[in-house]
Amino acid sequence: MDNSVPYFKKFEDRKPPPPLEINPTVHAIGQICLLIAVFTGAWYLHWRWTSSLNFEALWFSLPLVIAETGAYIGLLFYVFNIWHVADTTKQSAPACISECQVSDEGPSFVQRPILVDVFFPTYDEDVSLVRLSLEDAKKIHYPHSIDIRIHVLDDGNRPAMRALADELGCNYITRDNNIGFKAGNMRNAMEQTSGDFIVICDADTRPFPTILEHTLGYFKDPNVAWVQTPQWFFDLPQGRPLSEILTRFGAPGRAIDRVVSRFFGEIVVGEDPFVNDPKMFYDVIQRRRNWANASFCCGAGSIHRREATMSTALTNFGSAVLNETDKRSNRLKQLTGEAGTDDSVVQHIGQQVFLEREFTPYKFHVSEDIYTSIELHSDTSRQWKSVMHPEVESKMLSPQDLLTWTIQRFKYAGGTLDIAVNDDFLFRKGLSWPQRILYGSTVWSYFGAIWNVVFLAAPIIYLLFSIAPVSAYSLDFYKHIFPFLFMTELGSMLALWGLATTKSKFSYLAFFPINLKALWTVIRGKKISFPVTPKSRQDGVFLHLVWPQIFVILLTLGALIYAWVRQISGSAAYGFDGLFLNTFWGMINVIAMSGMVYSAIWKPRDTEQLNDSAIPVADTIIRKAA
Repeated sequence: MDNSVPYFKKFEDRKPPPPLEINPTVHAIGQICLLIAVFTGAWYLHWRWTSSLNFEALWFSLPLVIAETGAYIGLLFYVFNIWHVADTTKQSAPACISECQVSDEGPSFVQRPILVDVFFPTYDEDVSLVRLSLEDAKKIHYPHSIDIRIHVLDDGNRPAMRALADELGCNYITRDNNIGFKAGNMRNAMEQTSGDFIVICDADTRPFPTILEHTLGYFKDPNVAWVQTPQWFFDLPQGRPLSEILTRFGAPGRAIDRVVSRFFGEIVVGEDPFVNDPKMFYDVIQRRRNWANASFCCGAGSIHRREATMSTALTNFGSAVLNETDKRSNRLKQLTGEAGTDDSVVQHIGQQVFLEREFTPYKFHVSEDIYTSIELHSDTSRQWKSVMHPEVESKMLSPQDLLTWTIQRFKYAGGTLDIAVNDDFLFRKGLSWPQRILYGSTVWSYFGAIWNVVFLAAPIIYLLFSIAPVSAYSLDFYKHIFPFLFMTELGSMLALWGLATTKSKFSYLAFFPINLKALWTVIRGKKISFPVTPKSRQDGVFLHLVWPQIFVILLTLGALIYAWVRQISGSAAYGFDGLFLNTFWGMINVIAMSGMVYSAIWKPRDTEQLNDSAIPVADTIIRKAA
């Protein structure tokens, strides 16, 4: 991306949004509404299971009520997650390392400045992109004496990247293999560095000068293992006013614009078409886990205590060696028929296992960040803590094409599901019950793709075959479902006051194919690959990635036309309430799917950043992983 510097200049003056302000009164009312939603939801589901099933079409009615139950469980997780806001108390920046540790060492140790390593793992990112990140990292300041060392972790072993590091006075670290990918790259760097704290950056992460001043104070609590800061995509498309588009059509367009503006205010088109804004995730989901010590690491923009990462890795490594040694010793006893195994033999087996197993501070896994978080949170010897810092302390590139977005989302979903299915982490000794619930909430959200398919299919089935999933769309039905839906929306709106969530909800519904593909990949025992997310926009139209959404749109619209033609012609009697409800339901689904289809054909207004070099590689990664 040789033209990255001109591209970035357009966004350099943008400022990050402040943390979401919580109005205690509004939040308390929202809590009351959500509590009512939980009870009315239970009331509704009880009625659905006991009094509303359509026994003449159980093949349809039963999957829908199961899907509703799954979604309700998701609501319980969601309410638990957003219920309480308790930011970790900020502290002033420590002047020396002794303020962050419990130590009996002498005065010379007490006065030692803090040593910080800043890691920039890179593989094939353009040198000019990494240059901007390194230049910003060199601007980091601190109110006390501190030793900051910036390291380029180049898994591509490129002379140009080495030359850049030398030019900017950064340490260059490489290796002769790519074992473990990013996790292996960081392990290799940890073996060659000695910082008290490690700042993890991606190649495009541009830290603010205040990142250490604002975060190292949390480590005055010697049990804080890492601090995660919000990721902010500073180049998100800001879109164009709808009025600008409509006025191109002359007087009719201006007339439509006046009507739309009067009723809906200004509408922006093309604003963040991929719903990349992570504010909901960091400022709500992650931040509201602080009280339970359950926010997890998300990689870039995080600061880690080396002691925590290394000590937990050593503990887990030792436990794994002992467990595997016991297994092999027991198998040997079964083969020989002996009552016991000689100590020297057991010792030899243990040495062999020790040599075979890979020691790594960060798990060799596509989701090494959340995996490492689980390891630290469940460490019974130390009870490590995590902190979600509410303020943005760095900026980075957003995925600006559907191909890049798909790679990223598939990696998130597949990695998390792989941990859940193959590691059984929810029942690990050491995790508190709130931590189990909140980690379980993350996993459950990906299973939502299953019932989302049912919710997309339900109105289509009714409109095509005039078969209802309930015994009747009666007053009893509306009496049970309306209070539940209304209080859920009202409670969520008040609890998240100041944050728009409609696009996030539509996006969650629309990317059901990605989550289904990830789930199917994990169930089949396939390994989730380590795709490198492209850092430049991939040019092209990606309709082949959204064919399921297009299929849902066409089938829903076709079913709507078919049903209304039959109703108007008198060839079928749907019942106005059922037809109206499913028409509304179907149109909501169409709108949700349309956003994803739009993102497949969206292009920025200028073409400075276009680069199609990674399309074949990235597309192949997705197909192979699935």
